[in-house]
Amino acid sequence: MFNLIEFKLFAPYNQKVILIGDFFHAQEIPMTKSKDGYFRTAIELADGIYHYKFRVRTRSPNFTQNEWIDIIDPYATDVDAQRQHGIVRIQNGQRIVDDYIWQNDHLPLPKNQELVIYEMHVADFNGVDNKHGQYLGVIAKLDYLCDLGINAIELMPVNEYPGDYSWGYKVRHFFATESSYGSTSELKQLIDACHSRGIRVFMDGIYNHTDEECPLMLIDRNYWYYEHQHYPEDPNNYWGPEFNYDNYDEKLDIKPAWQYIGDVVRFWVQEYHIDGIRYDAVRQLANFEFLDWLAQQARQAAGSKPFYNIAEHIPDTNTVVKPDGPLDACWHESFRYFMIPHIAGEKFDLEELKQILAPQQQGYATATNVINYLATHDRQRLLRELGERGIFDTTAFELAKLAAAILMTAVGIPMLWMGEEFGEYHRKSESVTQPQKITWSLLASDRNHDLWAYYQQLITLRKQTPALQSDNIEFFHENPTDKVLAYMRWHNQGDRIIVVANFSPQPLTNYQISHFPDGKSWRDCVTNAEVSVEGNSLVTDLPKYGAKILISQ
Repeated sequence: MFNLIEFKLFAPYNQKVILIGDFFHAQEIPMTKSKDGYFRTAIELADGIYHYKFRVRTRSPNFTQNEWIDIIDPYATDVDAQRQHGIVRIQNGQRIVDDYIWQNDHLPLPKNQELVIYEMHVADFNGVDNKHGQYLGVIAKLDYLCDLGINAIELMPVNEYPGDYSWGYKVRHFFATESSYGSTSELKQLIDACHSRGIRVFMDGIYNHTDEECPLMLIDRNYWYYEHQHYPEDPNNYWGPEFNYDNYDEKLDIKPAWQYIGDVVRFWVQEYHIDGIRYDAVRQLANFEFLDWLAQQARQAAGSKPFYNIAEHIPDTNTVVKPDGPLDACWHESFRYFMIPHIAGEKFDLEELKQILAPQQQGYATATNVINYLATHDRQRLLRELGERGIFDTTAFELAKLAAAILMTAVGIPMLWMGEEFGEYHRKSESVTQPQKITWSLLASDRNHDLWAYYQQLITLRKQTPALQSDNIEFFHENPTDKVLAYMRWHNQGDRIIVVANFSPQPLTNYQISHFPDGKSWRDCVTNAEVSVEGNSLVTDLPKYGAKILISQ
């Protein structure tokens, strides 16, 4: 049975477009241009899988005027990179991405304030080459993430990029998934498997720039992109042709870059059921009006389920987040920036520490406005930072546990870079095209597994304790001489958490904290032992580089 299938290409100022596909032995099929800027044609096709491409008279300045070039459909949902073709699937007379049937859309997912996020690179997370597909390799490790307590994963870019390995930050095909990781249905299977376990899935959205051979670049470069670098104040952070979100086409009454990326976001939310987006290079994109509109498109496409719009803006700023900014949260780079020197013993500045533990002091309105972290794909791991300062072995792991305690009890949403939870320490390569697989064998070491178990305990505490998900924090004990800071987190329902952190290399015996918050009784969250407070004063032993975490009973 044959059905009429339409092919179209938006190229409003190009003169001619031809469709070529394997459906008619590569016969050239002229396309007709309409007043709305689209070239169209419709052909009768039976159900099946077809390869196709467009031949276009380009307007891009890096070609001769009106030169004929072949391009892949900018809206192709699957591509054959070797043959330079788009792939279209027809089933029951309709275009489909694949025939995957979702199983777990009915299950509830955690709210934004409840999240503990795990950032991962799909291929490197597997640790070994997975011949059955990298997406399936992640599925095989989801029980590990559940045991750790993770309830959200943030995938580094999974859009189709050039080659078979990259970090993915130069996207070539925005609607297609990275084929070296597996099929579209396998990515959906991964997301569905996460949802079955109560894990939300965020994707890294690259909307500032593209690869130099993105089809839009080849059709009409100056229609979709700035002619020169959009953000000249930051010349070192230019990664490729930048979308021109200022360009308005009066004739068609559209902003072409808005239209295209809006379609991209709606597609990913609706087709892949993602639960949030991390917007890359927001500082360089530098258009809050567009970001506000784009975040609205994402939320509307998500419907009633929770959604999280996260900015990567380096340095971080409260201006990019709600209530006055366009997005929900910002990567809290200053948390890491100030924490690393304090953990490494290079300084002890109480005002700096209090700023990042209580981001309200930096102008952030709520806990969900900031994503706290010690490391990301862009930053060296904590144990690597310590090693470069000559801190190794037992001391390094003691400091890693102190840092974990602060990360999980600060105001904000905690995020781990894959492997951080068990002390991965290998140097981050400067090459984004060389695999950097995490070293799963480290978990066999007692010290590494002990760190993992500590993270597991802290994550469980955070998810079960509303006080740690709240906006509330009070610093009630500050001792710059002994490098001790104590603070309380609480929730209006009544539960309270006390954190006493010793940043010094000296254990403190019979350390006294006066004006200790009132409470009938307290329990040590790590040892589960009861803690006695007499006359609003706590006397306790503090290990070097250690944190005591107490919960009211």
